[in-house]
Amino acid sequence: MNPIRWCIILGVVAGGAIFAQSPGIKRTVVKTQDVSEGHEAIIATVTIAPGASAVRHSHPGEEMSYVIEGEGEILIDGQPPLHIKAGDGYVIPAGAIHDARNTGSVPIKLAAVYYLEKGKPFATPAK
Repeated sequence: MNPIRWCIILGVVAGGAIFAQSPGIKRTVVKTQDVSEGHEAIIATVTIAPGASAVRHSHPGEEMSYVIEGEGEILIDGQPPLHIKAGDGYVIPAGAIHDARNTGSVPIKLAAVYYLEKGKPFATPAK
């Protein structure tokens, strides 16, 4: 595999690991692939424990998620809270500062797709 591609993949995994250190959240990258000039798609599973939060952050592209199990809130700056439950889907715009909170009694399980600018950090903590 191309050494540059390995560096990108390692950067994505390391970026995910930063947020995985937040108590109660686990992100697992399933697949990373170049999709169009200057962009890559990352497919991941995300699990958020009851009472846990992803912490406020942003991505250099869109996040599209499907809720497999659980319930919670997606908090996007400047928008009312979005209540989610199993069967729902949502999209977070590129650069939007957001958080996800589990408000239920079972883990939230998500299937997430990130459409990101290549070469940028996977996620940036909000200031």
